[in-house]
Amino acid sequence: MVIIKKVETRKDMRDFINFPNILYKNNPLFVPSIYSDELADWNKKKNPAFDYCDAEAYLAYKDGELSGRIAAIYSKKSNEKWETERMRFSCVDFIDDKEVSAALFSAVEEYAKEMNCREIHGPLGFCDLDKEGMLVDGFDKKNQFFTYYNLPYYNEHLEKLNFRKDVDWIEYKLLVPPADSEQAKKLDRIANFVLKKNNFHLARVKTKLGYKPYVKKVFNLINEAYAPLYGVVELSEKQITKYTNKFLPLINPDYSCFVLDDNDELVSFGVAAPSIAKALQKSGGKYLPLGWLRLLKALRKNDALDLLLVAVKPKYQNSGVNAVVMNKFLKSCLKNGIKYAESGPMLEKNAKILAQWEMFDKENIKRRRCYIKEIEYSAPKEKIIPQIPIPESVGVNSYV
Repeated sequence: MVIIKKVETRKDMRDFINFPNILYKNNPLFVPSIYSDELADWNKKKNPAFDYCDAEAYLAYKDGELSGRIAAIYSKKSNEKWETERMRFSCVDFIDDKEVSAALFSAVEEYAKEMNCREIHGPLGFCDLDKEGMLVDGFDKKNQFFTYYNLPYYNEHLEKLNFRKDVDWIEYKLLVPPADSEQAKKLDRIANFVLKKNNFHLARVKTKLGYKPYVKKVFNLINEAYAPLYGVVELSEKQITKYTNKFLPLINPDYSCFVLDDNDELVSFGVAAPSIAKALQKSGGKYLPLGWLRLLKALRKNDALDLLLVAVKPKYQNSGVNAVVMNKFLKSCLKNGIKYAESGPMLEKNAKILAQWEMFDKENIKRRRCYIKEIEYSAPKEKIIPQIPIPESVGVNSYV
């Protein structure tokens, strides 16, 4: 027997966040999320997305044992922008038991009906900077700290529940070419040509304090450049502050690039960081007692790079300015002994972002999917006004 419990207490939330760590305890490919970040995401006082989102989280118990979790997120801002009536599902994990998965999605569907939604789609977070996409290919590859890991049976369960593909994201592994290779030389030539032709220049940032003048410009550019992408909604000022605090500790001046025009306006940027996957695996996603030391060590010495964020101002997206960012990253990788980089999820039909990797030796290592399902829609019931009975002795025209 499966029992669904709504997350209401602190213990419930701890169980909710920790469940995938238990489910994948012995899986070397699973990378835990940063526990404190996950906890903050579900704190209405700490996550500004609750200004425009309603959400519920659920736990599933099979014969008394915790067996699954799922969240439902209703984004008013997304539905208004994209003119949809959708409920997002998120943070979904479950044992290989179709009764459990059916019960979890049934809870989301009931909540969706309460909110008068016509469709359920996901996995998606509160916004585009949260984890998204269920792994459908690349189960033999280690995930990044900002992406989900799941086993193949998840997809079988969703298809059984009549979910279908809406969009896919893909991820690349990019090999770092030698400094004397034609690839590296060509990239350097293109980058220098673009800088000279457009009178662009790089911001000189040597310390983390030096990033402060660019933080707001970076997220304003994200809002502008990412606006047409699937499910994206504009980040609020409070969200900008939240994600600045989340990503800033990971930033290394070697792996950041801010391209400015002759008025010192930001036209493109890129932010990457040495992979912290192994460090998070060892610490279980927690900073204490020794997790923060492992993270610092991973950020200082590593052979793998995670590409976190890259954006180009729309008017310059065909100018080749992204080559400037890639050239800066390449030089830093060669200096610091990085052997390969991994991209984050990219929409499979986003030709502009995919084209920037063409001159690298690359491998498509993962594919993620956003599923969607139409649900039975029940329009809000009309308020029924009770009729005043008319006495039999009075005709219907008596008041005229």
